[in-house]
Amino acid sequence: MELIWIITGDRQAGKTTFCQQFIDLARSAGWQVAGLLSPAEFQDGLKTAIWAQDLRSGERRLLASILPSPGLQARLGKWFFSDQSLEWGNERLKQASPCDLLVVDELGPLEFEFAKGWHAGLALVSDGKYRLALVVIRPEYLLQAQELWPSAKTIHIG
Repeated sequence: MELIWIITGDRQAGKTTFCQQFIDLARSAGWQVAGLLSPAEFQDGLKTAIWAQDLRSGERRLLASILPSPGLQARLGKWFFSDQSLEWGNERLKQASPCDLLVVDELGPLEFEFAKGWHAGLALVSDGKYRLALVVIRPEYLLQAQELWPSAKTIHIG
């Protein structure tokens, strides 16, 4: 039986930082880590970009920016997303299992409302081909995630 931890908390509460620290612990224990981490980039204390990092290879791609630029086509709120990076990330997710630790950072409006974003992550977590999954979920989508994975444990950050 798969073990799922839903990581939730307000924006900039430290959800991705929690995942990174857990990833480091898992790797030091010899665990095979896969999935996507979405670290933010800050300038003068302002979150200006979000990266997508493949946890198997370490490769990173610009996922979103608050500034429009070529290659950032999709807009959600103040963010401009790269369709190419979203496709790349979903391909990485499709190849992520089996593994010991699966990380999907994060699932939110793109996935739950528009069937975009890391949509491959929803099926991947449900497949259960891992020891433990850390799934970052925005608080406003927590109930939907708990319905998908009723046995999941929820960890509130912040």
